Amino acid sequence: MTNKEITLDQLEVGDVAKVVEIGTTGELRRRLMEMGLTKNTVIRVIGKAPLGDPIEYKFRGYNLTLRKEEASKVIVEC
Repeated sequence: MTNKEITLDQLEVGDVAKVVEIGTTGELRRRLMEMGLTKNTVIRVIGKAPLGDPIEYKFRGYNLTLRKEEASKVIVEC
């Protein structure tokens, strides 16, 4: 298995990955980290809206829905 880094929005439903870093600064970075998206967090894609936006994820025991634009700022390893 290769450990490739991609952004969270590129994962497909059912994929599992580990957060490597939040690739943004400011308010968005702070908000994502407050929601629990921190380094080494394991995250799974639960579902996508019919047009692909927003995307639902499960991690730390709860579900979170993010817009593709927000998810594209989170770098993960799969």
